[in-house]
Formats: sequence, C-alpha cells, structure tokens
Amino acid sequence: MNKEILLSNIDKVHSTEMGIDRIKKNLKLDTNDVAQYCKNIVLDKNCNIYKQGKNWYCETNNIVVTINSYSYTIITAHIKR
Repeated sequence: MNKEILLSNIDKVHSTEMGIDRIKKNLKLDTNDVAQYCKNIVLDKNCNIYKQGKNWYCETNNIVVTINSYSYTIITAHIKR
C-alpha cells in the first residue's frame, strides 16, 4: 500500500481522549500534544510506514505508531520490544 496516502492526509491524523492517555503511558510522554508528537514520527524521513489490514504502522527509533486507515485515528503507540 502506498504510504503517500497517509502522508497526504497527515492533517486528518488525530487521536481520542483514551488514545492520548494510552500513548502518553506507553511512551512515557510529558506532552499534551500527543497527536502532533505522533505526526512528527510519521513525517520522519527514516520512518518505515506500511499498511496491514485496516491499519497503518509507522516505525522509527523503536517506536511503533498505529493509525486507522479509514478514520486516521491514532489508535496506539508503543516501544518495540
């Protein structure tokens, strides 16, 4: 699947209240703009973006961000083990 689709819709990427709390906990973040933090990961030139099923997976620096491909909702982000 073409990652350009995700990149061209980066302005639609957002998260829910529950998603924000989950991502903050998983990544131990101290920021209130979790969506922007995740967008910056997606926009990183070294980010490996691929689609599996209904989700986009964006991996860089041992962090994986999962984004729903239909709603552009950031579902979760976690540190790769």
